[in-house]
Amino acid sequence: MGMLSLPGFLSCGKKKDFNLTHEKDSESSDSDENSERGNWSSKGDYLLSMVGYAVGLGNVWRFPYLTYQNGGGAFLIPYTLMLALAGLPLFFLECSLGQFGSLGPVSIWRVLPLFQGVGITMVIISAFVTIYYNVIIAYALYYLFASFQKVLPWSDCFSWADEFCSKTQIVSDCNATVHGQIIHANYSYITNNNLTCINGTINYKPVQFPSEQYWNKVALQRSSGLEDTGRIVWYLALCLLLSWIIVGAALFKGIKSSGKVVYFNALFPYVILLILLVRGATLEGALDGIEYYIGRQSNITKLMEAEVWKDAATQIFYSLSVAWGGLVALSSYNRFHNNCYSDAIIVCVTNCVTSVFAGFAIFSILGHMAFVSKRPVSEVVDSGFELAFVAYPEALSKLPVSPLWSFLFFFMLLLLGLDSQFASIETLTTTIQDISPRVMRKLRLPLTIGLCAVLFFLGLVCVTQAGIYWVNLIDHFCAGWGILISAVLEIVGIIYIYGGNRFIEDIEMMIGKKSFYFWLWWRVCWFFITPVLLMAILVWSLVTFSSPTYGSVVYPTWGTAIGWCMIIFCVIWIPIVAIVKIAKAEGNLIQRIVSCCRPAENWGPYLAIHRGERYSHVVDPKKQKEHEIPTVSAFVY
Repeated sequence: MGMLSLPGFLSCGKKKDFNLTHEKDSESSDSDENSERGNWSSKGDYLLSMVGYAVGLGNVWRFPYLTYQNGGGAFLIPYTLMLALAGLPLFFLECSLGQFGSLGPVSIWRVLPLFQGVGITMVIISAFVTIYYNVIIAYALYYLFASFQKVLPWSDCFSWADEFCSKTQIVSDCNATVHGQIIHANYSYITNNNLTCINGTINYKPVQFPSEQYWNKVALQRSSGLEDTGRIVWYLALCLLLSWIIVGAALFKGIKSSGKVVYFNALFPYVILLILLVRGATLEGALDGIEYYIGRQSNITKLMEAEVWKDAATQIFYSLSVAWGGLVALSSYNRFHNNCYSDAIIVCVTNCVTSVFAGFAIFSILGHMAFVSKRPVSEVVDSGFELAFVAYPEALSKLPVSPLWSFLFFFMLLLLGLDSQFASIETLTTTIQDISPRVMRKLRLPLTIGLCAVLFFLGLVCVTQAGIYWVNLIDHFCAGWGILISAVLEIVGIIYIYGGNRFIEDIEMMIGKKSFYFWLWWRVCWFFITPVLLMAILVWSLVTFSSPTYGSVVYPTWGTAIGWCMIIFCVIWIPIVAIVKIAKAEGNLIQRIVSCCRPAENWGPYLAIHRGERYSHVVDPKKQKEHEIPTVSAFVY
């Protein structure tokens, strides 16, 4: 294995060499258009992989809560508008870019060498996210195994519970009328004297439901804070190991193996959602839950609040997984003339419909929980970890044959998480393949196993007793505005520097010539609306940024500092790579910047047969000598 040529990686040089060989990749087959890199075995493999990547845990545990919180059915108005104005344009841009160049998120920046640091940032953030995302999958695995019991372990206050654990609310005190006078007394006095509490004056003791205590005391063994690391929770570590084994097994042949796994992983969650919805709809109180979600409880006046529009834009942005590098990586394995336009619309619409559909399944059962516990729906609904591992398990424990429903729910979470994880790891392996295709071709299996092993060991800190604080810390910093910065620079770089009209011509090389009116909407979005919306979200996120907390636990200063170090490490490559490239270019400063803002001379369709006159200057990699050692410069400068 030869040494990698780092100077080429960091220069805006004029080398045209691709240094590819004719050896057939382990990912390729005789039917592949690109025998060197491989293609998806079928259109279904690609579409389901994209749906699995876009449809994740957030569709189940975040969108329904946001809808309820932001006006119910009224929230669908800004949500749909943000899909059309921000989500879909950026999604289409990334799919087209990856398919046109047949390169991953780093190498694709041959299109604009000055911005190659953006691709590096995307890959590093994806690496950070894969670490904690698999920990969440490990939580789902743990609860999945815990469901194989006649009585769910969080259905009651068992030996692990403390004195604050209770299945029902406990009245502490209230006001009552005695001989025409209103008195305030504790509840024991009220009941002993056969008095009745006045409505609206009842105070309850601070209690925790069994599912909440089980989550904190048993599943997580949660410590008091980030500084109290404690020990590794061995059963969570084993679940984390199992989740990485599943990921590694699914990706051992790259897209050729993962493309088959997604037929089950991407489709079966819909079967489970339908089962949960049908079961939930037959329960008492289900209608109340749905009314709160999207029915008569909807509040159209919420649309006057800027926060609602910000939430809609943010949810669309993160839900579609744009600017993470995964869309570019997955699309890079498409055949050149694949209709990426229709693919983008299908995946985006499927993602949003799934979010709405999941909300009905969630709120119907939460409505039943509120009915059984005699509480308003607003007191049982939650989001994130509290919904997935506290509120919903509590609701499921009240159903007949509760272990079955619990198993189905956590199996669904497992499948949703794994699909997204497959694509994230494929993003990393695609980057390695672009840098050193010969190494990846010969050593794909050991490299995939090695990558999963490294990420497993890095994730062990997240399965200590302070693990949930680390998961929350990484999510708070790395999955936040770092991605927004990448998205803004991506659309500015492609549309304003490389050229929006030029990019449209590239797309037409793949999907055929389209009319002016066909592109009118995309031009309006790409040139004006989408960049403005992304900038608005970024500025809002920076202005409203707050130090991380988990519940009532405040992070120590050093913990927040680590979070800042992580995000700085992610985004610092954008200016570093730009500066180094300018420094290595020729001419005065202006000439160097202009040189680095031009596409590299080896930018264009991967295969010579697709280049036409526009890219006839690109050297055919097949003319290179087979004995040459692959270099980084050939793929990423």
